[in-house]
Amino acid sequence: MVVTRLGCQNFRNLRDGELFPCPGVNVIYGGNAQGKTNLLEGLWLFTGGHSFRGAKDVELPRLDTATGENAPTAALALDFFSEGREQKALLQFENGRRSSVINGVKKKTGSALVGKVCAVIFSPEHLLLVKEGPARRRGFLDGALCQIRPSYAGMLHVYQRALSQRNALLKDIGRFPELRDTLEVWDARLIQLGAAVMEERRRYVEKIAPQAQEIYRGISRGKEELSLSYAPSPKLPEGSSQQDWIELFKTELRRTEASDVRSGFTSVGPHRDDLEITLGGLSARMYGSQGQQRSAVLALKLAEAQALSQLTGETPIVLLDDVMSELDQSRQDYLLNHLHGRQVFITCCSPETVSLQETGMRFRVEAGEVFPEEVERAAGL
Repeated sequence: MVVTRLGCQNFRNLRDGELFPCPGVNVIYGGNAQGKTNLLEGLWLFTGGHSFRGAKDVELPRLDTATGENAPTAALALDFFSEGREQKALLQFENGRRSSVINGVKKKTGSALVGKVCAVIFSPEHLLLVKEGPARRRGFLDGALCQIRPSYAGMLHVYQRALSQRNALLKDIGRFPELRDTLEVWDARLIQLGAAVMEERRRYVEKIAPQAQEIYRGISRGKEELSLSYAPSPKLPEGSSQQDWIELFKTELRRTEASDVRSGFTSVGPHRDDLEITLGGLSARMYGSQGQQRSAVLALKLAEAQALSQLTGETPIVLLDDVMSELDQSRQDYLLNHLHGRQVFITCCSPETVSLQETGMRFRVEAGEVFPEEVERAAGL
């Protein structure tokens, strides 16, 4: 897919107006707090997901610095080419609620856009994928799966709701032991939903693991091997079937029932899954250098983009938010070469941070206003 226009109205600190990107590399540069990341955030919101910065929808309309309050409304418009045709999408934010219009058809929620616009985001926050705990890596898997298979978002939501209800029941059993007999019903529901989530995650990791391994080999020039493996909760021996996991989950829920009642928390299930990342057979989190960890995350994000293309038939746009300065020159070169032929949006402080390749545009952002710039290219480009 290719974005041809982004329109902003009352969004963050951006001046009302339009951006017309090129289909290749788009460099968005400027000083800190000028609005560069806001542009990428605006693009990302069309995937139907939450802000990659963790902002709530009520915080997205422009902030009035005099009153300290956000405006009640904001809007974003997107023109893009996807599925072989020109398409239009509109996102509206009003008093913390989000609605959308897709090709003239009004939708009640912004999540209706899931699967319509595909994108991969890589920001400094993603460097924590390796450094921090399993929740980060589960979030990576779930975010990627929601774009590949929009129905996965609903599946995950239903599992999480069943988990919350089981946890509430566990707390109640501590006060009313006679409720223990009803636990079996929720266990069956959790097992059924959890099996579906587990299977989707397992298949996705099997898809991206060899791709990430190959990409990492190119980045590191074969110095060590990257390995990805899905670690479901409860954990199974390699080669086990989905039915094996269902039986083990059932057994583990029974085994941990007493301790779960005491804690009021379900201690096993997909909400405890992990994505194990190793380098040369050792944990990347525990033993990887900072450079190795960055290379591992870079390999993961590039594999995500590759898998998204292969599984949906659409080439995602790639959003790189202030990550070039986090990478040395060889990693920068590998990243840009690997993304050749895709539409890329890169934010940075200096335009010299990124060398434009065969096609590209630069946009300077100052106090929320976007200024397109002509780019001189060397002969032959």
